[in-house]
Amino acid sequence: MSRPSIRMNFILVEEINPPQGEKPVRWLLATTLPIETLEDALRCVQWYAYRWTIERFHFVLKSGCKIEERQLESVEAMERAIPIFSIVAWRLLWLTLQARETPDAPCTMILKEFEWQALCATVPAGAQRLPATPPTLREAVRMIARLGGFLGRKCDREPGPQTLWRGLRRLHDIAQGWLAAHKQLQVC
Repeated sequence: MSRPSIRMNFILVEEINPPQGEKPVRWLLATTLPIETLEDALRCVQWYAYRWTIERFHFVLKSGCKIEERQLESVEAMERAIPIFSIVAWRLLWLTLQARETPDAPCTMILKEFEWQALCATVPAGAQRLPATPPTLREAVRMIARLGGFLGRKCDREPGPQTLWRGLRRLHDIAQGWLAAHKQLQVC
């Protein structure tokens, strides 16, 4: 029995000027997509470059949201859980990437006023005064990560989605307490 032939195209991608001391990136991509022009090849390379982000999304979905632990539940429960956990995983991944790509943006792009105030009052431990302006996105993400166990040593990389997941869960509780305390103060 003969198998049908498949037309394959190959794209060789080589980094021209790698950072000093680093090996140049070299990818040999195989695709069944038609490659007729340089734009076609560049589009395939761009799609391949998204692979890391897609893998990180699935990692967050599996590790942070523990989606695989729910595999024995009913189909209906899974149908409800997957969309919700996908949103959570996307948000964690987006937050991680935004903090790396736009570190100097204000944290108000991700946090409400009461959230960043509660965060600043908690990390570092029991700050005496709130800052006059919100921290940067990078500063806020690192503070959230500290709530999740991130140590922030000089040798540490930027925090990842799992640490942020734990930190955001703690921040949610802290911020709700902050909000309740300030409402109580307004009533008195």
